[in-house]
Amino acid sequence: MTPLQWIGRRLAHYLSEPRDGVHVSTSRPGQLARTLRKGDVLLVEGTSRFAAAIRTITQSNWSHSALYVGDALAAVTGDATPQFVEADINAGVRAVPVETYAHLHTRICRPVGLDAAEVDALVGYAIARIGDQYDLRNVVDLARYLLRPPPVPTRLRRRLLALGSGDPTRAICSSLIAAAFASIRYPVLPDIEVVRTRGEAGEEQAREILHIRDSSLYAPRDFDMSPYFHIVKPTIEHGFDRSMLVWALRSQETGAP
Repeated sequence: MTPLQWIGRRLAHYLSEPRDGVHVSTSRPGQLARTLRKGDVLLVEGTSRFAAAIRTITQSNWSHSALYVGDALAAVTGDATPQFVEADINAGVRAVPVETYAHLHTRICRPVGLDAAEVDALVGYAIARIGDQYDLRNVVDLARYLLRPPPVPTRLRRRLLALGSGDPTRAICSSLIAAAFASIRYPVLPDIEVVRTRGEAGEEQAREILHIRDSSLYAPRDFDMSPYFHIVKPTIEHGFDRSMLVWALRSQETGAP
């Protein structure tokens, strides 16, 4: 183990420790599992020091992302439990059950128009990365940011997340998922080049050509911002009816007689 790896692992353990606070669940127990589909991206508002750094840098609630692969691991491990594949700061790329995040503030981002073969290819890419290591260079960079925030404008801070090693066998949570979507040429937030051409009648036309961005440039919030993903809310998906809500009487809320 190199000195950088040793420092990175010690920092990872320290930064990943949960902090005290109120954890707000987005959905009722069981709703998250019933709502998810293979290929969905789950965004998580984490509670660790590491999560706080990412939220500050990206100016977003979301500090972690995971790809839902459903029961796709059953063919490999024999376990049909619905699971996510994620890049964890300590464990590296791993699979975790849905219940891991059921009690936290989350958001489901769903890609649009994928056929079954494309979904299989997407989750297959992520599953093939299980066992890869987390990019500890990214941990060191974030720790430096926590100690002394660099004099970088807010609009450019998100690029600090791209200060990893660049090693293709290592990943952070969002880069793993962005690379999976890039493997099936599905856009997240691509670079868009506008090309102007002339039509048959000589009129000027504009075409947009999409370029896949380097996966290391992605942060969890990009899946929320992307115009190519539906935002899916479990409570609404399962028949929310405001007329069925039971409100406390004002006297009960204020303690008045």
